[in-house]
Amino acid sequence: MSERSEQQPEPIDPFEEIIAAETDRDPDLAVIEAGSRTLRAQGGAPQSDVPSRPADPEVDKALRDVEADLATRWGETKLEPSVQRIAALMDVLGEPQRSYPSIHITGTNGKTSTARMIEALLGAFELRTGRYTSPHVQSITERISLDGAPISAERFVETYQDIKPYVEMVDGSQEYRLSFFEVLTGMAYAAFADAPVDVAVVEVGMGGSWDATNVIDGDVAVITPIDLDHTDRLGSTPAEIAVEKSGIIKQDATVILAQQPVDAAQVMLKKAVEVDATVAREGLEFGVVSRQVAVGGQMLTLRGLGGEYPEVYLPLHGPYQAHNAAVALAAVEAFFGVGSQRPEPLDAETVRKAFASVSSPGRLEVVRRSPTVVLDAAHNPAGALATAEAVGEAFDFSRLIGVVGASGDKNVRGVLEAFEPIFAEVVITQNSSHRAMDADELAAIAVEVFGDERVQVEPRLPDALEAAITLAEEEGEFAGAGVLVTGSVITVGEARLLLGKG
Repeated sequence: MSERSEQQPEPIDPFEEIIAAETDRDPDLAVIEAGSRTLRAQGGAPQSDVPSRPADPEVDKALRDVEADLATRWGETKLEPSVQRIAALMDVLGEPQRSYPSIHITGTNGKTSTARMIEALLGAFELRTGRYTSPHVQSITERISLDGAPISAERFVETYQDIKPYVEMVDGSQEYRLSFFEVLTGMAYAAFADAPVDVAVVEVGMGGSWDATNVIDGDVAVITPIDLDHTDRLGSTPAEIAVEKSGIIKQDATVILAQQPVDAAQVMLKKAVEVDATVAREGLEFGVVSRQVAVGGQMLTLRGLGGEYPEVYLPLHGPYQAHNAAVALAAVEAFFGVGSQRPEPLDAETVRKAFASVSSPGRLEVVRRSPTVVLDAAHNPAGALATAEAVGEAFDFSRLIGVVGASGDKNVRGVLEAFEPIFAEVVITQNSSHRAMDADELAAIAVEVFGDERVQVEPRLPDALEAAITLAEEEGEFAGAGVLVTGSVITVGEARLLLGKG
């Protein structure tokens, strides 16, 4: 660690991952995104919580300039395990993260969906919220939300310009410059203080202890299910990973613990005892009492810290989303002191209204009909298994075609094995990110899992979508075949653009 900032390794550009540099990408993608022609798989109207590029050319240029500036920094896959730099930035900014209470979320899967549910619940109880999540599906501005909506491109640019002099000051005093994620974290915390928000809902980027977000003192620490991911950095067992993730548990906090592997739960409980934190465990203090598949989602009865909440409609698919809902409810109850400072539960009708409003783009999201095309950002074996189960429950597909594009640093064999039972055929592709696994390399693994007859290779994502839709249509318009696009948040984000969502 003796190199100075100007001698860092070649910076990784995180913005190639989705949409921020159309001019440097496949020209066909740029044409499609500009609306000059329509892919045959055209979908419906864009969704408001996933913003597209700014319509004003000047604002769009300003946003691109910020993106380009941030892209010169270490990307999210380049880490130096320390909170020293972000702590220094918070210091020169006047500790903005101390000006509001926060709910801090870590885990392996389900963090973003849980954060969105927590945000919806807090908003329904008339609190002004700030939400910080990652990665983004299509636009970098998605990562910082106020009152349930991504901040505008104008505000994103203003926030960056406001903190830029302080970022440069810290850059000059540290061994390494602040990373892409560290700067974004600083922007989020500053934007929340400037709003100001009543409460911040913050998702870790990776791990916990040394994650850049971990300069907050979360009144409530939420641990979603832990499984194997980022094993090169976090550990090779759930218990080892739990050690790192338990770092968000602070003195006297309340810990909302989703169902965990036994060894991971033991680590979390031990850490809670060390810092006098109070623990609420899914399946004991709170949980899902019942769930039924409903049109467009599911109907739940949830047991919270203060009692039962029946007839809760959640417009998301899959058992795992029901468990995320239980975790989110318990987190908000804990924030309001239910079960400790106040015995009565939250207002049930307000809870129902909040959950009914929840969306989670790129998580079993239907973006086209006839044939049905579903997007899901599962990128590790545990997430893929949960998605496969949810697809079987929520959709009555007679035949399902997979489109898979993955990152090279993931357990792609485990992901493919999880989907093998539900995919009749799979179209292997790759996204535009530098992190993408080569399509031929991924296909070689897919052939071992699926057999040669069930694997088709289309390196370009537009071609892969076309091929999958063609395969689904071979059964006829009313046969009930579908397409699932998965393997990476990046693949899903780019597919979402191609299918007209944003």
